[in-house]
Amino acid sequence: MARIFFTILFVATTTLVRAEPQAPTGDVASRVENKLKTTRTRDSIFSELRNKAVVSGRVDENNIRKAVTFYASFDESIKADYGAGERAPHTRFNHLTEKGQFIFEKDINKKVFTIAKSKGIAGGALEVVDVLDKNGRIFYPAKGNIAFKKDGWSGSVSMWCKTDSDKLLKRKFCDPVQITQKGANNGGLWFDFNDAKPRDLRHGAFSMIPDGQKGIGEDDPKAPMVRVSGIGWKANDWHHVVLTFKNLDTGKPDALTAIYIDGKLIGEVKDRAIAMGWDIEKAGIYIAINYIGLLDEFALFDKALTGEEVSHLHKNPELLSPLKKKAALENPPASTAITSEEVLRGLKDFYRKTARPDGSF
Repeated sequence: MARIFFTILFVATTTLVRAEPQAPTGDVASRVENKLKTTRTRDSIFSELRNKAVVSGRVDENNIRKAVTFYASFDESIKADYGAGERAPHTRFNHLTEKGQFIFEKDINKKVFTIAKSKGIAGGALEVVDVLDKNGRIFYPAKGNIAFKKDGWSGSVSMWCKTDSDKLLKRKFCDPVQITQKGANNGGLWFDFNDAKPRDLRHGAFSMIPDGQKGIGEDDPKAPMVRVSGIGWKANDWHHVVLTFKNLDTGKPDALTAIYIDGKLIGEVKDRAIAMGWDIEKAGIYIAINYIGLLDEFALFDKALTGEEVSHLHKNPELLSPLKKKAALENPPASTAITSEEVLRGLKDFYRKTARPDGSF
């Protein structure tokens, strides 16, 4: 890419500065003189060339879509449009009598979680109108829907949020997304709003805690977190959040996670080993934990998106919509064709109802 770019600059420089063509004559000379009077400066042309190289040369929309492992448009249903794993959400509640244990249900509260047609950043949106009791939360099973590998992996999460971070949220903490098996601070990737006034937005990437050991706390200065003080989101505004992660579960101190808000890099957790250590059969992609407001265009990727890709996704909220058509082609509805057996049964039934006693019609 750099080679192409500098070739363009060299050609432009040669044309504008060094070229000494034969002097034009007559009408041609006049046209050239008029053109030179209105020509932009060399520096402005160079700037335009650089900008075009960045926009058209580095971002391939098809590559972004190919990297998607899970996608929920929330246009028609809370069930995800695309994913190799289970696409319908489940609910987890705290066990009423056994501390640390949970009850799982293969269903959701449809009065709390609804689809708001035409209210999304692109089409419909998931609207959450209240919190669940018993510390309830909904999730998509992680198996098949996230690019987790025990010996090392990378990925990204992208979603759009519309809420008032200080007026709508009822509980002390709210996680628009939290991917984990055991908990936010025990093998968890997430961003949340805390209990500060005004609330902060925070991103965490906490390793699994080995048995018998104590994990690092969120208040520890060395905690694997990024903090945005007093985020101040308002109910009328959509915001785009992307989490990227690279080199997780490698056992090496080279992991890197980052949070982008509205297309801009906010902060990173880096230069340390970060291991989720999940049993993928038990891990979940939790969304809208204690959240009230709208969510839209939720997606997971099998790579850490680049800054240019994140910016492009922010500027084009509908970019992943073609995945709905792809999912429809890969999962066609059951055939509605009538079989020969069904035709025969229908004829027999018609004959039985309409034939005269002597068998004639």
